[in-house]
Formats: sequence, structure tokens, C-alpha cells
Amino acid sequence: MDDYLKTNRLNWDDRAALHATDTTGSYRIDRVLSGGSSLHALEASEIGDVCGKDIVHLQCHIGLDTLSLKHLGAASVTGLDFSSIAIAAGREFAARAKAEATFVEASVYDAAAALGHRTYDMVFVTWGAIHWLPDISRWAKVVASLLRPGGTLYLLDGHPQMFQHEAVDGRLSLAHGWRTPHDAPLLFEESHTYTGDTRPLTHKRMYEWFHPLSDIVNALLKAGMTLEFLNEHEILTWRHYPGMVETGEDQFELGLGLPRMPLSFSIGARKTGQDG
Repeated sequence: MDDYLKTNRLNWDDRAALHATDTTGSYRIDRVLSGGSSLHALEASEIGDVCGKDIVHLQCHIGLDTLSLKHLGAASVTGLDFSSIAIAAGREFAARAKAEATFVEASVYDAAAALGHRTYDMVFVTWGAIHWLPDISRWAKVVASLLRPGGTLYLLDGHPQMFQHEAVDGRLSLAHGWRTPHDAPLLFEESHTYTGDTRPLTHKRMYEWFHPLSDIVNALLKAGMTLEFLNEHEILTWRHYPGMVETGEDQFELGLGLPRMPLSFSIGARKTGQDG
């Protein structure tokens, strides 16, 4: 298992270096550095008022969304990621934006200890996060451990049904099983990152695990969370398949002639019970 995660970290070190010097505009770097937000319309419409909240952003990548939450009024923001290059970029962006933020390098599974067992009002997890994790139940326990009673999780990610399909001759074809075993991840190789950057990746291999919505929801319930909403969406913030149509700023839908299916999903959940 450690070899799979090490391979993924090398891949994300490469991506972090490219994304931190992004020339495509995908990461909205200038907007964040000038005090604005990189959040897309979808997550911005669902997270609610963050003013005065202590927020931890798990798998924060280069920290631009972390800083955006601070700009939107969060009392404190902490970003955590396993890539040292991503964390270094987050710290640099925070300094350039003159924004107070904490960035911690650690595996998401080690988040509680790495963060000193501090608790937060919100755990924020979005876009391309949980399919890199082999054990969704362990992830849910980490989320619950980081929340104060009454604290909330906001999760937004690509839909597992979408990840099962690949584009073949202009059509979507079912290519992968709906649940990936812990010890048998799916191996993919990509020569370039998803932003359209023409600079190649050095470490092209990556391993992924697909988790059904039922597994995600049940893992959160077993960890002591109460589900507040589960939404499915026909949009993504990247062009996952050739021929996807851009319908808004960094918002893409399937092209005409293709059957509609959910491309992303979002979950709001609240921690129940008492501390201790």
C-alpha cells in the first residue's frame, strides 16, 4: 500500500509544481492573490456562510481554495496535503496574498496527529480528493475526529459513476468496476496534467480507488456524522471527456447526443454527539 501512495505523491509533486506556475488560468492564481476567491459557482453556492469559522482543508493541493475560504471570512484556515511541493506553494501564495493561513504536510490519514488533535467548525474537501484514497471508512473517521460537535463536512468530488466510464469513439463506455478493492487499485498513466498545460509530467503513473456513494455515506454515518444533503450534478470543473461543452466559467457538461449521467456529487454532513 505504501508503494501505491508513494507513486501518487510523486505524481502530485509534479502536478503541484506545474499548477503553482499555471499559465492556463485554471487555478485563478491572480484572483486569489488579489484577495478574491478561486471557488467555483457550485461549491460557493453550497458551503454556506463561512464567516467566523475555523476550517481545515484536507488534500488542499497548492492552497488556493484554502486562502479563498479565508478571503470569504473564515476565522482561521488550515490546509493539509501530502505533497511537500504543494505545501510550499500554499505557504508562498499565503505570503504573497498577505493572508493568515497554516499549511501542514501530512497524509490525510495522519491528519489528527499532524494537526495536534485540534478540532474545527468545518472540514472542506473538494475536487479530485477521495478517489486517491484506498480506505474510505478510515477517511470518514479522520473527518469526524477533526470536527467539533455540530461541525460540518463539505465534500464535493467527481461522481463514481463518471469515473467508471471512458470515452471510446465518441461514446461513453463502461470500463471499470463500481468498487475498487483496497489491495487492487486501478493503474493509470497520464503524460500531462488536466489543466491543458503543455509541459509534461515526469512521474506519469497513478493509482486510484473508486468508492460507491453508498460506501461514502455509510462510512460517514458510522463515524458519527448526520447526513444533511446529498446532491448529484451534471457538471464538472474540468474537461474530463473529449467533446464536453463549456457552459460557464470552468464549468463543463456532456455534449449533445450523449446520455445524461451525474458527473459530480456533493455531501453536507454534521458531527453529532459530544467530545470525549
